[in-house]
Amino acid sequence: MRGRWRGIGHTPLGALSVIALYAAVAIQAGLGLVSEDEDGIFTGPLSGLISIDASDRARDLHESWFNVVLGLIILHVAAIVFYQFRGKHLTKPMITGRASLDPGTQPMRPGKWWVALICLAVAIGVVRWIVAGAPPFGHWSPPT
Repeated sequence: MRGRWRGIGHTPLGALSVIALYAAVAIQAGLGLVSEDEDGIFTGPLSGLISIDASDRARDLHESWFNVVLGLIILHVAAIVFYQFRGKHLTKPMITGRASLDPGTQPMRPGKWWVALICLAVAIGVVRWIVAGAPPFGHWSPPT
């Protein structure tokens, strides 16, 4: 918290900021999945699984929660600008994923490409399942 972090990657506070941003976006997406607008024109693919009252509450929270997501984005960008003024250039490493290291610093091990590919395939499958009209949980039955 006092700027003594010497490791590679985000500071502990920066890591919490990223986790908060991911969690806020996940909540926003989840609320959007079950929301239905007042006119019934725009409906989330899972809105049929809950009552209209619950969908209305999710919609209202979805609209308000956007301000939380926006605030976290602004905070994240402000931190980048702050570090830019302190002489730490973070923009290029954020875009490219590569940073120049201080002498004696051990670089991080690269991730396994196949793990990323599996995660991507699972994410695509889940999104496709939801968007294509996943059966309501009460109507699902195991294969015989």
